[in-house]
Amino acid sequence: MKQAKPVFVCQECGTQQPKWQGKCHDCGAFNSFVEERAVEPGVGGPTAHRYSLTGVVPQGAIKYADIEASKADRISTGINEFDRVLGGGIVPGSLVLLGGEPGIGKSTLLLQAAANFAATVGPVLYASGEESEHQIKARGDRLGIGDAPLYLLAETCIERILEEVGRVKPALMIVDSVQTVFSLKFQSAPGSIGQVREAATQFLFTAKGHNIPTFLVGHVTKDGNIAGPKALEHVVDTVLYFEGERHHSHRVVRAVKNRFGAVSELGVFEMTGAGLRPVPNPSAMFLAERPAATPGSAVLCCLEGSRPLLVEVQALVSSSSYGTSRRMAVGIDQNRLSLLLAVLEKRAGLHLVSDDVFVNIAGGMSIDEPAVDLAIVASVASSMRNRPIMTGTAVFGEVGLGGEIRGVSQASLRIREAEQMGFNRIVLPLSNVDASEETGKAELVGVRTVGEALDMLLA
Repeated sequence: MKQAKPVFVCQECGTQQPKWQGKCHDCGAFNSFVEERAVEPGVGGPTAHRYSLTGVVPQGAIKYADIEASKADRISTGINEFDRVLGGGIVPGSLVLLGGEPGIGKSTLLLQAAANFAATVGPVLYASGEESEHQIKARGDRLGIGDAPLYLLAETCIERILEEVGRVKPALMIVDSVQTVFSLKFQSAPGSIGQVREAATQFLFTAKGHNIPTFLVGHVTKDGNIAGPKALEHVVDTVLYFEGERHHSHRVVRAVKNRFGAVSELGVFEMTGAGLRPVPNPSAMFLAERPAATPGSAVLCCLEGSRPLLVEVQALVSSSSYGTSRRMAVGIDQNRLSLLLAVLEKRAGLHLVSDDVFVNIAGGMSIDEPAVDLAIVASVASSMRNRPIMTGTAVFGEVGLGGEIRGVSQASLRIREAEQMGFNRIVLPLSNVDASEETGKAELVGVRTVGEALDMLLA
């Protein structure tokens, strides 16, 4: 039998070359090629793979009108915030990818969810390629996990894991992590593109064919993206990112892809000695230490998925000690800050060329929606003029290059959240005032331009 020839695969983009190269001509990465041997004929060829995701032999194409729609009931994880991010609970047969920085709490969250699931639904198989059973047991004791049908497996071989799936027949499977497992069909090291792609495919067939919801933990690169081929995120049904600052107690789970729920949904947790605790009212947590009547502070009504949140936008404007002024942003896009400062210079007459400008989202949150524009403009102007924003005022709105204030989506949800938190005055785009539902609890101040908004905000 003729032996398969080795190929060199770029670990950044997946490009294959017959020989090693120092630089990938497709993505420009250096020293990214790793030798991988192709699958030998008859071992991993087309006949070795299943052809149907349903676990049955396909009978051909089916007419759309002849397919009966089936709605599966979602299964709760016992953690309300986690269920919210998933779209209301776990969908049977779904494949979920959870990524995040090392030590952020991925394994802790999944172990808590696994224990709740095992106690209420059925057996859970927790396959770990990074920790031994004793390490997981020690963490479970700290979390207060009781006697439940939770099976621990310290294994990195995919074939061995799938054998245990057939033996245990779990109602839920967790693999921690997908970059540590490998298949005997390939001779490359775990974490390579070929191994990660094969692992995702095998777990996809297992999840769909046996109707077992599966969670995969994914490593992230220094840029914050999930390591491995982009095809990994395309294969799975849901992609979740675990975010948070090491020096803050709260953690955020954000959905960036979800075939069964809203994208950009958000779940907020607090890291405690007993594990991750859901935060039912994140707005109160983010505004708990906000100083009153302080220049440079504005309250923003933002929207993450279907959840409205109130966060504090802080700005500090000071005279530059060097020849070139600095612009620094934490929690927002720095290019967006430069754009808004140019609008303030041109449309509002604020001279910021010789000043250092620092903007921060308090609490470690990251916001990328356009509704943050008006809060940034208000906080910068408040700090420069050393005049606080009127007490009990919240803001939201998009700022255009012409200085106009543009409307944003879901204004009624933002207004309702601000009213529940005790704010009696809301400055928002004029177009959103007409489209918003009348509540009668808070004064809605509609503005058309940046100059008009600053006149209404600064006391």
